[in-house]
Amino acid sequence: MAIKFIKKAEKTSSSDEVNTRKTVSEMLKKIEGGGEEVARSYGKSLDNYSGEIIVSEEVIAHAAEQVPQQLKDDLNFAHDRVRDFAAKQKESITEFEIELSPGLWAGQKLIPVSTAGCYVPGGRYAHVASAIMSITTAKVAGVEKVIACSTPHKKYDGIHPAILYTMNLCGADNILAIGGVQGIASMAFGLFTGSKADILVGPGNKYVAEAKRALYGRAGIDLFAGPTEILIIADETADSKIVAVDLVGQAEHGPDSPVWLVTTSSELAKKVEGQMQALINLLPELQRNAADAAWRDYGEIILCENDEEAAQISDAYGPEHLELHTRNLDWYVSRLRNYGSLFIGEQTTVAFGDKCSGTNHILPTKRASHYTGGLSVHKFIKIVTTQRMTEGANKEVAAITARVSRLEGMEAHARTGDVRLLKYFPNETFRLDP
Repeated sequence: MAIKFIKKAEKTSSSDEVNTRKTVSEMLKKIEGGGEEVARSYGKSLDNYSGEIIVSEEVIAHAAEQVPQQLKDDLNFAHDRVRDFAAKQKESITEFEIELSPGLWAGQKLIPVSTAGCYVPGGRYAHVASAIMSITTAKVAGVEKVIACSTPHKKYDGIHPAILYTMNLCGADNILAIGGVQGIASMAFGLFTGSKADILVGPGNKYVAEAKRALYGRAGIDLFAGPTEILIIADETADSKIVAVDLVGQAEHGPDSPVWLVTTSSELAKKVEGQMQALINLLPELQRNAADAAWRDYGEIILCENDEEAAQISDAYGPEHLELHTRNLDWYVSRLRNYGSLFIGEQTTVAFGDKCSGTNHILPTKRASHYTGGLSVHKFIKIVTTQRMTEGANKEVAAITARVSRLEGMEAHARTGDVRLLKYFPNETFRLDP
């Protein structure tokens, strides 16, 4: 490759990982040992909240009164599209049974997990869309009980009203006013509800992501995730302002959000780089500070000689969000392999998927797209197998099982085949050694 870094990131998404893991590990240990009292204590010290953890129906109803009708309409628009897309995903997998040989049937069953824990970020921003992405998808999958939690605020004496309204709209069965590591731990350990989450889903900061990673195995998780990422592939036909605006649009998520531009045009690279700081400076202070740090420490512009090189770089990074601003869109769509969600052409953008267009915004980061996609109904459904057979089918299957088992040195396995052959075919002789 003959790539050239016009701008190189000073940090990576793994920076400061050791300290984060140590902090989260200590918190999880204390919460598991001390239960609800310790979880409340963390909520009080970290979020300055000492109110009720379990949100009552009265509080939910009061929150709904505070949400403007236009926002309710917008949230319903987003909910309908995410729900319909998830329903179509569910249709793509089916139960079946097939006769593999005479008398031997094998099947597939789809069983939703019993309890899902959905984390909805509410710290720096009020992520109502994340409630839609996780809770709605779990409900469409058929999850019996959905527990949702979000960071409470002193200003609202609890969860942001719009988040609370959205959680209820999407069908959360229990809502907990607790965030961060203590929120993840509460859902995993069954605190406040008495129900332990079978799976933990939803985006969050590096501490939330680490808590999910640390608990994986005791509960399932949607995916290993870190700060949000965007990579844009653009050529000389791209609109440099739109490209720059889209990069800034993801940089505002936080100071550790990687933003990458991969381009085959040196002119476009220069134009985009020249606009970034000015666009960042136009943001309100909170967003400006986040975007400024993200672009400074994690922003990259990579110049490639041709489309194939650009595709190789993109696949190596495996970005969470991947936008295409190129002449030959179809070629890239068929060529690219590693990404969380693909946005084809300048008419669409990451923010559309993040907020309301229908695809899920809970997606793999830190190269996890090399082995997994994002959150879908499939994450909430266990695909299990069944088997049944006639006595006659044992004539072949039991004998083969016995011979293979003895070849492997597993005598007890072999004898489970032997005993059936003796019962069903007492007058016949079988070769049972390999």
